Amino acid sequence: LATYNRMNLTPHPLCLSFISIYPTFIFGLITYLFILLCNLTVVVTICMNRNLHKPMYILLLNLEINDAMGATSLFPQLLYSIWSQDRSISYSACLLQGFFVHLYGGASYVILTAMAYDRYIAICCPLRYGAIMTTNNLVKIITGMWLLNFILITVVFSILVPYRICQTHMTDLVCYKATLMKLLCDGIEVNNIFGLFCIVFYHGLALFVVVFTYIHILITCVTNKQSDAKIKALQTCGTHLVVFLLLEFNTLFPILAHRSEFVPGFLRRVFSISNFIFPPLVNPLVYGFKTKEIRQKIFTYFKNKKISMQLPAWPTFG
Repeated sequence: LATYNRMNLTPHPLCLSFISIYPTFIFGLITYLFILLCNLTVVVTICMNRNLHKPMYILLLNLEINDAMGATSLFPQLLYSIWSQDRSISYSACLLQGFFVHLYGGASYVILTAMAYDRYIAICCPLRYGAIMTTNNLVKIITGMWLLNFILITVVFSILVPYRICQTHMTDLVCYKATLMKLLCDGIEVNNIFGLFCIVFYHGLALFVVVFTYIHILITCVTNKQSDAKIKALQTCGTHLVVFLLLEFNTLFPILAHRSEFVPGFLRRVFSISNFIFPPLVNPLVYGFKTKEIRQKIFTYFKNKKISMQLPAWPTFG
């Protein structure tokens, strides 16, 4: 089979349960636009305010950009399939979608890992924070995490390209690597080995850093006599932990489901799509709008906008 053959995707059961395709399409479109609105609001707020040009907010900026990219890797193709009722996608388009899907997933882990390290330095070594998290070091961290993630995902999908496909039927709505591997005639062992290496690397690195930093943060908070600082530190870390655990659960379940025959296909598809809905929705709401500095900047902007619209225009003479 040529690499540009069309692959028939099984229609999602939720789509078939509606009388018409329009409610599903409208709901999906509204969800996608709301995700973009929330994430881009936080991005613009951080970019437009110099007071927010700090390591924590710059890392948050990367997280929101990544979430917008993750939602965009799924929703346009999904909305087109719902509207046109065409459940097919070319193999090359599926590879491209899979690349950005995994780029989004990997970046989520490395960004949250970097954020955990930033919180660890800020809480456990506050006097050295300015010397450690300098602008140069922050640029190195951001460049390093994106470059490492890009190289690993590029290698993962480069390994898939040389092998022939023997099947044209997919049961999943997202082009995951595990789904693409089921279409290959051979080369499954090589892809499995490197895929498992990447899974262990991303999850192992993130878990090690999060556990290490949170143990030290917890010890620091317990021994800290200042109650205000203790509460603020626990709130910040609690928010990060909620986001990390949500990502961990939504990512691990589809991976384990692909390797098990006992998990229903419908449940696997639901959780595979939830990765592109819940984190991009939760992250700006929990991380962005709940953060006092960002929330104040957003409210101040809309308040000033409202006042400027209500002020009458003064007449000019001359």
